[in-house]
Amino acid sequence: MPTGGEALVAGLAELGVDVVFGLPGVHNLAAWKGFPGSAVRLVGVRHEQTAGYAADGYARATGRLGVALTTTGPGASNIVTAVGEAWACHSPLLVVATDIPTTARRPGVFRGVLHETTDQASFFRPVTKAQFRVERAEDLHDVLVRAGRLAMIHPRRPVYVEIPTDLLSAHVPVPVPETHVPPTRGFLPDREAFPHPFERPLVWAGGGATASGAGPLVADLCRRLGAPLLTSYGGRGLLAPDDPHLVPLPPHTKEAGDLWDAADLVVVVGSDLDGMNTQGFRQPRPPWVVTVDLAHPVNLEPDVHLAMDAVAGLSVLLEQAPQRDPWFTRPAGRELYAGPETAFLDAFESGLTEDVVVAADMCIPGYWYGGFGRVRQPRGLAYPVGWGTLGFGFPAGIGAALSGRPAVALVGDGGFLFACGDLATVAQEQIPLTTVLVDDGGYGMLAYDFTKDGDTPIGCDLEPPDFVALARAFRVDSREVTLDELGSAVAQGIASGKPSLLVLKAAYTPPPNTSPRWYRAATG
Repeated sequence: MPTGGEALVAGLAELGVDVVFGLPGVHNLAAWKGFPGSAVRLVGVRHEQTAGYAADGYARATGRLGVALTTTGPGASNIVTAVGEAWACHSPLLVVATDIPTTARRPGVFRGVLHETTDQASFFRPVTKAQFRVERAEDLHDVLVRAGRLAMIHPRRPVYVEIPTDLLSAHVPVPVPETHVPPTRGFLPDREAFPHPFERPLVWAGGGATASGAGPLVADLCRRLGAPLLTSYGGRGLLAPDDPHLVPLPPHTKEAGDLWDAADLVVVVGSDLDGMNTQGFRQPRPPWVVTVDLAHPVNLEPDVHLAMDAVAGLSVLLEQAPQRDPWFTRPAGRELYAGPETAFLDAFESGLTEDVVVAADMCIPGYWYGGFGRVRQPRGLAYPVGWGTLGFGFPAGIGAALSGRPAVALVGDGGFLFACGDLATVAQEQIPLTTVLVDDGGYGMLAYDFTKDGDTPIGCDLEPPDFVALARAFRVDSREVTLDELGSAVAQGIASGKPSLLVLKAAYTPPPNTSPRWYRAATG
């Protein structure tokens, strides 16, 4: 008979999982014993937060379930921040953590057992859509599969599973795979989506459109209506950068915002219009709003809501939409903001492949790429827009690099140090991740927050290590590059199929898609 640990691995395989990120601990070793010989690759990382971010990066790059495996107590608590970022960005994660043995647990009593907490699941309640605790070893497989499927159901978000350690070594019946029919949801609106004359339609698309694979239908709707397309960070890459309907600027710029303000009809597809993308909810409400999403929007009450998947909802809209000529003039792109920062973007992008995934951190270069980068395909940008968690880029890049697509992490010197120990992971596992580290000698964004108000920065300067020597100590190829060398170095790193670190010493000014520079904040 298989063990509970083997049943866990069988459940992951049934879910179609091919890679898991985790860190071993005394309570989860029986689970680790189940992986050898299976089709599921187990990647051991050096910190549980890396496991969470890597699982998130993998999920964003593939649209599939990301899985992180931790041990009890401090192992579980270490991953909570990464799970919160996945929650805010609607990433489907399955987080599996162990608990102390059932034989040691006394309800309502803290006994001081190794790694014991009184309610470990409570760490995860604010940042997961559901929490499961396995009570019997024979239920482990089915609970795990049910939890993984729930994470993939709209709204996609992390799900937590807790397994007492003794259940992993217990013998269980051979798991029997279930026939699974994905649930369907969808309701036709009770009235026409376009019931009134309109002259200036606009389409806004977000992560829900990406998750649904709705890019071609988004393009069709824009062409049918003659509408410009604005995207949230999650919608980057839905249309090609040179598509005449794509507004090549983030909605935080006045040139893009003017189109929203002029529109008399806005169709919002798979986006919750969150505070980050709307400059603190300052965008005025258009005269007519149509939303397409399985969940009813909370930030902008629509006139018509299609409670359905983006593909299904867009199909309905295309049946109703009249054919119209474009009403707008496509604004110029980032050349409107030409300077050292856009020169950096030009150099950086010159080395990227068509199908690359860029995992950008919360750093000034990452802000520029997140807002102004030319993302060429859906799921080409992984960006921590939900919680805004510094330290996301490098570990998320680890997961993205195992997606089957080339991956580049774009990080700053401060955030990279959060997880630099996982250079050991990319070296040991030979993960083909190219990391571009822009070293400005500190927390450049925070220093800007001080100086914009005329204050002297405090706590923002950092004494940097020798990043090249640091990476080489982990046996990762590394070198310092100039801006002129950056593009070719990125291309070489990707082509090598090996981990590499490129260090560019430069300081840049934050772009207009960061909150200190939101133009709507200044105008009200």
